[in-house]
Amino acid sequence: QVQLIESGGGLVQAGGSLRLSCAASGRTFSSFAMGWFRQAPGKEREFVAAISRNSGRTYYADSVKGRFTISRDNAKNTVYLQMNSLKPEDTAVYYCAADAAFSSDYVTSVANGYEYWGQGTQVTVSS
Repeated sequence: QVQLIESGGGLVQAGGSLRLSCAASGRTFSSFAMGWFRQAPGKEREFVAAISRNSGRTYYADSVKGRFTISRDNAKNTVYLQMNSLKPEDTAVYYCAADAAFSSDYVTSVANGYEYWGQGTQVTVSS
């Protein structure tokens, strides 16, 4: 079992920045590829970013590429999402997720590939 707790959400003006954190406990954090997803009201959950176990590979949705950066610190059992140049359409509940990956450079954007999910943190971007 892995427990994931997100933090860092809040209200920010368009053009601003936020840094989300996701702290993991339970099984060895470094054995998981990690991802961020989001869900806006009335919309389906969508992929945002993912990072491999060893941070060697990252993958971003086109809508956030160049504005968001995913990173991880395996010593702190934490994955981060730095969000810059935020837009109102980034407003959503953001979830982190863990995927028990056999390969150290594996990443996926498919939600069904992730076994564990956090409770989410709200990000609201005002115009």
